[in-house]
Amino acid sequence: MAKTSSADGRTRSSVQIFIVVGLCCFFYILGAWQRSGFGKGDSIALEITKTNAECNIVPNLSFDSHHGGEVSEIDEVDSKPKVFKPCAARYTDYTPCQDQKRAMTFPRENMIYRERHCPPDEEKLQCMIPAPKGYVTPFPWPKSRDYVPFANAPYKSLTVEKAIQNWIQYEGNVFKFPGGGTQFPQGADKYINQIASVIPMTNGTVRTALDTGCGVASWGAYLWSRNVIAMSFAPRDNHEAQVQFALERGVPAVIGVLGSIKLPYPSRAFDVAHCSRCLIPWGTNNGMYMMEVDRVLRPGGYWVLSGPPINWKVNYKAWQRPKEELQEEQRKIEEIAKQLCWVKRSEKAEMAIWQKVVDSESCKRRQEDSSVEFCRSSDADDVWYKKMEACITPSPKVSGGDLKPFPSRLHAVPPRIASGSVPGVTSETYQDDNKKWKKHVNAYKKINRLLDSGRYRNIMDMNAGLGSFAAAIYSSKLWVMNVVPTIAETNTLGVIYERGLIGIYHDWCEAFSTYPRTYDLIHAHGVFSLYKDKCNAEDILLEMDRILRPEGAVIFRDEVDVLIKVKKIVGGMRWDTKMVDHEEGPLVPEKVLIAVKQYWVTGGNSTSTQ
Repeated sequence: MAKTSSADGRTRSSVQIFIVVGLCCFFYILGAWQRSGFGKGDSIALEITKTNAECNIVPNLSFDSHHGGEVSEIDEVDSKPKVFKPCAARYTDYTPCQDQKRAMTFPRENMIYRERHCPPDEEKLQCMIPAPKGYVTPFPWPKSRDYVPFANAPYKSLTVEKAIQNWIQYEGNVFKFPGGGTQFPQGADKYINQIASVIPMTNGTVRTALDTGCGVASWGAYLWSRNVIAMSFAPRDNHEAQVQFALERGVPAVIGVLGSIKLPYPSRAFDVAHCSRCLIPWGTNNGMYMMEVDRVLRPGGYWVLSGPPINWKVNYKAWQRPKEELQEEQRKIEEIAKQLCWVKRSEKAEMAIWQKVVDSESCKRRQEDSSVEFCRSSDADDVWYKKMEACITPSPKVSGGDLKPFPSRLHAVPPRIASGSVPGVTSETYQDDNKKWKKHVNAYKKINRLLDSGRYRNIMDMNAGLGSFAAAIYSSKLWVMNVVPTIAETNTLGVIYERGLIGIYHDWCEAFSTYPRTYDLIHAHGVFSLYKDKCNAEDILLEMDRILRPEGAVIFRDEVDVLIKVKKIVGGMRWDTKMVDHEEGPLVPEKVLIAVKQYWVTGGNSTSTQ
């Protein structure tokens, strides 16, 4: 069997060892020999001999006639897969829809040039994005919150630009994140304590948060210990790799900006929204940005704004800005907040906190007395590439009841379903979906014993449905980015947020708004059936390869005919694969394809035996 030499001098077996010991052992050994940044390889290796006897060989997939259709048309022996070559080293951190050169061709007005601008089909790369030399597996959570291997994101500019603000420090071969930020150089914990003196952060009523202009996402990182999960976003700009650092730390984040396009989140999604010196001009464009925050904020939710112009009378000298300018900025913010029926709950030091009223009817009467314009769209969740407007999103007349505190809301019937607002989904079908995915996830855990180990921190579900996969796999060791495809038959992202989970709208015919190598595990249920005849399966798989870490795993669940085609394509992508039957047996046409991305770096070695 072919062998390669690892960076620390250990000899590592090819990942193809699963052919001998079965797939469950393969994942276990992969965990032992991964290129870890935390040096646990030897201790895990000692356990392999204890575990090998317990591993069962995964049964071979049966291709009986009941599979039907196109299976017989594919000759896997004679038909060799197309081999995809590595991209040039300059593409190591390539983000197709936020490419810097392309961005500079768009207007700077309203940050349009920092929005998504994806390449046309003829300009899409048909190669695999390489990892940088020296790439290692990130530290496990919670150590990853504070330390990131330098080789994984080798950019020191923020250590200079943000030195006095305690964003990030360079120490030896790692970056250290002390927990500071522009507005909280003394640490995020103290800053969050200040917020928690106004907003209830311990009883489960606040679960989902939105951090606009997040930097390296220290606010979201330190909210985790309070059982609050933040969706953080920041543009790809001169603050090099800030979102990449966030994801390397194991904190949910995407590349994004408040510009001219609506945020890719549903209405009434977040319990709290936050801006800490995020440089968003809240008072401009007739309050359009605050109105967009209002759209995604739940009734009763909070908006936290810290930094200029808050409490300008005390702070204008320290900010070195004219007090008249700051006064006008705060006046506009206060005026828009009043139009939105937000009630100011606190203004202290450089922080103000507003709360969106729960009684939407009385608020509507107040708003109708002024010249405020309400949005005319009948669907407040129809946001993909839709222009942002300076209008107020009306609250729905049917609420479906109050949200339960988290974690009870994870499995409780979400208000959108209880009110009948999701076509084709009832309380009964919701409960059935939960039961189904508990069975699926239990089967996954038998195949891949690393699912519960903390090895996979950043997980993506490419076609999340009602979020039941994420609910079934829920753990403090991991988080799931629940993606609802824009072409999905039913828009379920609002339900996902009502469960206390996070997610985003996306069209898989385009690249995702993230850096390469930012997810440890990808779950793809029915994705390739959904996108059949919509776009090229090769492009979707290359995008999955781009965002998956070396030695990361993929779980495909789809019809067998579809998975055979997927298996053939990834045969040319330095992935190792194994097809297994549905947990209910070989007669079920839906199958599971397990894949693991081999370790390889730009111009360097690989776990490939070829």
